[in-house]
Amino acid sequence: MKLWYQSMSRTQAWGQYHPVLRRIVDKVKDTDTTVEIHGITKIGGMTDQYRYLEYLETGEVLDNVQRAQDEGFDAFLIGNIADPGLRECREIASIPVLGLCESAMHMASMMGANFSLVTLNEKFTARIVENVDRAGLRSRLSGVGRLKMDRLLDLKEGFTDPQARQSIIEAFLQCASPLVENGAEVVIPAGGVAMALLADAGVHDAGRGTPILNGITALVKMGEMAVRMNRLMDGHFVSKRLAYAPPDAKHLEEIRRYYGNVYRSVTATSDKGSS
Repeated sequence: MKLWYQSMSRTQAWGQYHPVLRRIVDKVKDTDTTVEIHGITKIGGMTDQYRYLEYLETGEVLDNVQRAQDEGFDAFLIGNIADPGLRECREIASIPVLGLCESAMHMASMMGANFSLVTLNEKFTARIVENVDRAGLRSRLSGVGRLKMDRLLDLKEGFTDPQARQSIIEAFLQCASPLVENGAEVVIPAGGVAMALLADAGVHDAGRGTPILNGITALVKMGEMAVRMNRLMDGHFVSKRLAYAPPDAKHLEEIRRYYGNVYRSVTATSDKGSS
C-alpha cells in the first residue's frame, strides 16, 4: 500500500527533523507499505501555532490530498497535531484521511482509561483542546500541561545538540510529572516534532508506568489499518453521508464553473448527495 504522510514543516527550516521522522516511519511501517513524506513547500512551514498561519498552510494540504488520490495513494495522513484541513480533506477524498491528533487520542483511549496532553506552548493549548472536544473525548482528558516553546523552531536543536535534547526531554518530563500524579494513564506529547524527538531518544515512560504515546507511530499504523479496512469494505470506509458528503454529481458542472476542477473523486456516475 501507499501512504502519503503530510508534514506541516518546511524541510529547509527544520534541520534534522525530517530525517528523524523518516527513520521513525521506516521503523514502524509494514514491509509492504510505502510511505512518502511531504513537507510544506508553498508558504510557511515553520510555525503554525497561529491560526492565520495554519490557514495559509492548509491550502497546500487540500491540494495534496487531491494529488495523492490522483496518484493512486491508498490513504492520506496529516502529520500535524492541529489536524489542519482534516474535515475538508475527508469531504474531498474517497480514500481514508487520518489526522495526528485524532488518531493519537483514539489510540490513547484504547491504551488507558484516560490521557493527558503536554502541549508545546500556551498559544497552542486552546487549539488542541478544541480537537479533544471535536473528537468527543473531553471525558477521557485527565489534564493538560505545557512547555514554553513559544518559538517552535527551538525544538529543532534537540535533533543535533545533545544538551538541547536533554533540556527538552527534562522539561517535558517535568510537565508530565504532575499529570501522572493527578491520575494520567497515558501522556501524549502534543506536537509531531516533540513526538519524534522523544521517540528517537527512546523516552517512552512518563513515570510510574505511564506510557508516552508516539502519535507518529499511531498515525502510520492506523493508516495501514484504515487501508485494509477500506479494501475489506469494498471502498466504503469513508462515510459520504452528511458531514463528509461532497456535492451531488449533478451540481458539479455549475460548481466547477466557479471553483475549478474541485471534488475530483466525484464522477458523473456518482450518486452521493450532500443531504
